[in-house]
Amino acid sequence: MLTLVKNGIIVDSGLSFAGSLLINGEKIEKIFRADNFPTHKEYMDAVENLAADKVIDASGLHILPGVIDDQVHFREPGNTQKATIASESAAAVLGGVTSFMDMPNNNPPAATMEALNGKFNIAKETSYANYSFYLGATNENIGEIKTLDKSRICGVKVFMGSSTGNMLVNDEDTLEEIFSKSPVLIATHCEQEETIKANMAAYTQQYGEEIPFEMHYRIRSREACIECTRRALDLAVRNKSKLHILHISTADEIEMIREARKQNPLIQGEVCVHYMWFNCTDYATYGSKIKCNPAIKEPSDMQAIRKAVKEGIITVVATDHAPHLKEEKANSYAKAPSGIPLVQHSLQTMLELAHKGIFTVEDVVARMSHGPADCFNIEKRGYIKEGFYADLAMVNLNLPDSTSTTTPAYKCGWSPFEGMAFSSSIINTMVNGALVVENGKLTGNRNAKELRFDR
Repeated sequence: MLTLVKNGIIVDSGLSFAGSLLINGEKIEKIFRADNFPTHKEYMDAVENLAADKVIDASGLHILPGVIDDQVHFREPGNTQKATIASESAAAVLGGVTSFMDMPNNNPPAATMEALNGKFNIAKETSYANYSFYLGATNENIGEIKTLDKSRICGVKVFMGSSTGNMLVNDEDTLEEIFSKSPVLIATHCEQEETIKANMAAYTQQYGEEIPFEMHYRIRSREACIECTRRALDLAVRNKSKLHILHISTADEIEMIREARKQNPLIQGEVCVHYMWFNCTDYATYGSKIKCNPAIKEPSDMQAIRKAVKEGIITVVATDHAPHLKEEKANSYAKAPSGIPLVQHSLQTMLELAHKGIFTVEDVVARMSHGPADCFNIEKRGYIKEGFYADLAMVNLNLPDSTSTTTPAYKCGWSPFEGMAFSSSIINTMVNGALVVENGKLTGNRNAKELRFDR
């Protein structure tokens, strides 16, 4: 089937230009740049004379490579009352996210290939977006790690500080072996457990059951992040590991990564949209809605993270999408779970920051599409190039949207953006050449595939 997406503004590789795309089946066959033609009429004639089976008029829209989110928690299996691969991948494509990589802290944990294959099978039947899954590291599963299929599995997730579940890896010999022998990227959650426990004990003694949510960033403190990140960087430098530090939340960690990369260029990092949108002064307003791990921290950290993303020190922006039920979040501090649902709104959030002049649209594409594709060596995705899969988000940068915040598609039914309108709207989303979102609504098409990795 030939599909023509015509007369949009294509954004790719630092450039924005008027053009059209001819898609043959799943892949982009031809890119027509208007400025490559002697006259605009010749460009229009070339496009209009194409014999396409389907034509999508993208006039007034920016055509972006689909967002690749390298960190989500879609809760299946184990907590499907909160979310499923079907529900959250639907929310993802409604937000222009065409590929995701899901974390292993399920119930039971995805720490074996048998468990991972179960998740792949669910996604094959139900996912709207392309998918891969992390193998979770434990103190006992180094054999699974060493023998995994590096062309199929996105990475190994190591909880160096306990966040959710029982996947804390705290054995020194095990960490050395993982960092020296993993055949794929090692993604780490870095918070020092001992520091957090001591802080929690101190604040519980002070406040009892009624700890203010404003204390979250002091309990899961910057020191807990910095010390654990220092440990991960030391392991990666000594073992020449491909390390990817997830959800960086402090200015200090950015500088540490910058320095460590001089000794090991394979070290990379990721930040999430909420660390660029919120800071610790927002706890008084949002309370448990922005309680997440690592904690959202100081305004100066928010500014440093934005700067690192702008300058390309950090090249991957994701969400750590982690839905919980409203009634769970309504609990007191100690009982309210950490996590924020974000995958439907990540692109809109970044485009809002572009509207504010913090980023350009080209920056957004570089960090949300190109960066993850390069970091994980994803085959033929993350760019608008001939021969690449047609994973596309078509966006109206000047059409305000409050519908997605009023009635988000998340199964949990809420978002921290309730009551606000974004300046941009996601109009159409294509996955492997199929229109899965049209005029802001699901079409019912499912055309997702496993991500493959060129390693």
